[in-house]
Amino acid sequence: MSERAAPFYCPYCGDEDLRPSEAAEGRHGAWECAACSRAFSLKFLGLLSRGAQRSDSGGAQT
Repeated sequence: MSERAAPFYCPYCGDEDLRPSEAAEGRHGAWECAACSRAFSLKFLGLLSRGAQRSDSGGAQT
């Protein structure tokens, strides 16, 4: 298995100055944003089944 993926930007302010959270010891996926001083965590929920794939048709059908 490969390394864990890191987020590219803060989900709250959009800044890219992210660091692994030291305050949440033992908690995997915890990150801190230096720009907005928020802490958040990421969790992989699983893979979607084939029937739940997104349709990129460009909008609602009429």
